[in-house]
Amino acid sequence: MGKIVRTTVTTLFLCLLFPIVFSTSNDRLVRIGLKKRKLDPSDLLSARVYSKEGEALRGSLGKYHHHGNLQDPKDIDIVALKNYMDAQYFGEIGIGTPPQKFTVIFDTGSSNLWVPSSKCYFSIACYFHSTYKSSHSQTYKANGKPADIQYGTGSISGFFSEDYVTVGDLVVKNQEFIEATKEPSLTFVLAKFDGILGLGFQEISVGNAVPVWYNMVNQGLVKQPIFSFWLNRNPADEFGGELVFGGMDPKHFKGEHTYVPVTRKGYWQFDMGDFLIDNETTGFCASGCSAIADSGTSMVAGPTGIITQINHAIGASGVVSQECKAVVSQYGDKIIDMLLAKDEPKKVCSQIGLCVFDGTQGVSMGIESVVNENAGKASGSLGDSMCSACEMAVVWMQNQLNKNQTAEHILDYVNQLCDRIPSPMGESSIDCKSLPSMPNVSFTIGGKLFELSPEQYIVKVGEGDAAQCLSGFTALDVPPPSGPLWILGDVFMGQFHTVFDYGNMQVGFAEAA
Repeated sequence: MGKIVRTTVTTLFLCLLFPIVFSTSNDRLVRIGLKKRKLDPSDLLSARVYSKEGEALRGSLGKYHHHGNLQDPKDIDIVALKNYMDAQYFGEIGIGTPPQKFTVIFDTGSSNLWVPSSKCYFSIACYFHSTYKSSHSQTYKANGKPADIQYGTGSISGFFSEDYVTVGDLVVKNQEFIEATKEPSLTFVLAKFDGILGLGFQEISVGNAVPVWYNMVNQGLVKQPIFSFWLNRNPADEFGGELVFGGMDPKHFKGEHTYVPVTRKGYWQFDMGDFLIDNETTGFCASGCSAIADSGTSMVAGPTGIITQINHAIGASGVVSQECKAVVSQYGDKIIDMLLAKDEPKKVCSQIGLCVFDGTQGVSMGIESVVNENAGKASGSLGDSMCSACEMAVVWMQNQLNKNQTAEHILDYVNQLCDRIPSPMGESSIDCKSLPSMPNVSFTIGGKLFELSPEQYIVKVGEGDAAQCLSGFTALDVPPPSGPLWILGDVFMGQFHTVFDYGNMQVGFAEAA
């Protein structure tokens, strides 16, 4: 039985999208068209309320491991990031013969296909969505292998079946998928989709099921082993964009794509360089970070240390971290002295007793103590927070020392950043009138800068005086060797046409048209 643990990336909004499916005969590309409705504050409120179910799971992702096919026990379940309540882009597929229609999220951050089953008798969610009826399909094949997926804000369980799956004009034969018989969470009652169609690699597939995309390629249904996303971020346009199987549409992008190799099969993961705010380094990814292109995540998630600096630069209201202020108050001067003495930054927090250095990084003394059966959970949580706060402070201070700032200025600046630390996996609010004064931010990918303006990374919910503005960035901390890690969701992919090149194992980005 496969199992995935998922936590909430952010609780933003619900969008109802009306799918359009069509293809053209001249280019042999299969296109899934998407249409969306405008966002409003009630969507935001609903998503916030029902995501509370997953708050307990919003801690460090280092606690969660994938239970699919990844062999390395240190592999972190990067899919454990979102609850899909903030998903914007949906499409329609068919399962069975004749096809039974379902609205699904096309998610590059997972690999299974699941839809509600007609055998789902005791979950309210199943009565609000389309259900698969195996008795109505001429091509159904029984499987029966159990399946269980645990998300941060809910879970589904059921069993595997096989049938034909229709995507646009393509018919994928004998596709293994999950019939969900239990959807106990209210999250799925509110969801504006029936199921999920994963476009990730088989390495993270629950039950080792062959993903739909693999079968498209293996059965010779696509012209090229490539699919691409064009997401329309224009709120005034009802047309939501296109997912193209078999290649890309030149009308969807400008110029050439910048390609980077996939570094870890499972997710569409690649190496990323420095992250800049107003063309200045933030310090956290100067030596490189990892990133994942994830169509199933609405926001952009990144290391708390960087998100805090973004919040400071754009005036976002986060949650005050008392642990951060305590580190600055008790150890700030000592950390600065150690950095000036050229002590290795990675070892500073262990040398002052807040972390344990494992040879490559600081590890929370609290986390170490949790391994001991007699250690209390509270002490582990506090130790974890103090260690993380110290490591962030070290990077912030080192960055300021590189700019030849005084110790007084550095301590004041870091204290200001402490006030901007966001809630784990939570959103930060912005004054909509401040957009003209906010800085641009840039991701370094393949040696090229990919820049987002405030209008592109700020998410506006509602209209007129009632409009709310939220930062498109949310906090996510994944320790080495898997991290530091960025999840580039729809906020990023909406500005940059994204190509998933399965044949050459690479991801490409170009300015969206």
